Amino acid sequence: MNTSDESHETNPDRENSVQPDSLPEKPNSSIEEYYQLQQELLFGTLAITGVIFICVWIFYSLNIALNYLIGACTGVVYLRMLAKNVEQLGREKQRLSNTRLALFIGLIILATQWNQLQIPPIFLGFLTYKAAVIVYVLRTTFLPDPR
Repeated sequence: MNTSDESHETNPDRENSVQPDSLPEKPNSSIEEYYQLQQELLFGTLAITGVIFICVWIFYSLNIALNYLIGACTGVVYLRMLAKNVEQLGREKQRLSNTRLALFIGLIILATQWNQLQIPPIFLGFLTYKAAVIVYVLRTTFLPDPR
């Protein structure tokens, strides 16, 4: 019996099995890009928050700056919740949930009931994550990645 003929025979079990060295070692590039976007937006939001917090503290007062900071921290938590919700989309969920809006609504209700909190700086602080999105879009539009 010729052993070279045996090596050319196909084994159906072997064809359908996944070889360990054929598994990808890294997640695909779209997931990596998503995580990179998530990090950029988070760090961008934190950087913008720091700059605006200091400016509000200098030009207005510490109380208003702290109100802004409360809103900005809520915006960061909202952004993280949104990112986790988007990450689950398609695998575990078919659509985005609206429960993260309860966080913002609860904060605004708290601000209306507590006299030391002011709604405009909290609301503008919450919107800081949107400023980070705008900065990201402008940066990627006018300064494209050379890859």
